[in-house]
Amino acid sequence: MMAGAAEDSRALFGAGVRAALEAWPALQIAVENGFGGVHSQEKAEWLGGAVEEYFFRNADLELDEVEDFLGELMTNEFDTVVEDGSLPQVSQQLQTMFHHFQRGDKDALKEMASLITQRKCRVRATALAAAKETDEGEDDANSVEEMEVTATNDGAATDGICPQPEPSGPGSQTIKEEDIVEDGWTIVRRKK
Repeated sequence: MMAGAAEDSRALFGAGVRAALEAWPALQIAVENGFGGVHSQEKAEWLGGAVEEYFFRNADLELDEVEDFLGELMTNEFDTVVEDGSLPQVSQQLQTMFHHFQRGDKDALKEMASLITQRKCRVRATALAAAKETDEGEDDANSVEEMEVTATNDGAATDGICPQPEPSGPGSQTIKEEDIVEDGWTIVRRKK
């Protein structure tokens, strides 16, 4: 009976790891935009198992070790440098879940995975047009592409974590394409 309880806890920890990674906007963007190549989705699924195995092989990890491991995986597998401040948050979630696993606290593992899933945001990244002059000899392989990220709520509760899209009703101010003139200036109009 004891082995079955340990397997249940391990399965719950694995589910929690997958929930945390699936809710991580940096990984979502990397997968949706194919930063890991044609097999980005498979790499994301593999990442869950790799992270889970990393915790089992290194039982007394420090937070910065988890951050370094996740950052290295994102760089190596998805050619993505995570600079949005989410690495410490995701690392802390994973480490907290592992502590629950080590104590055999299945209820806390279930609750944490459920909470992460409820707070999950869907993100969409769009490339920003570069306004910089580039040297003719600059290599495209060394260029950095900036992205604008918008988030929408997929779960039931947000607690302010996912910003809601701005309303586009008559009272909101939006910029129309015809308001942007050729030299980059934007025409500002008064509300009617």
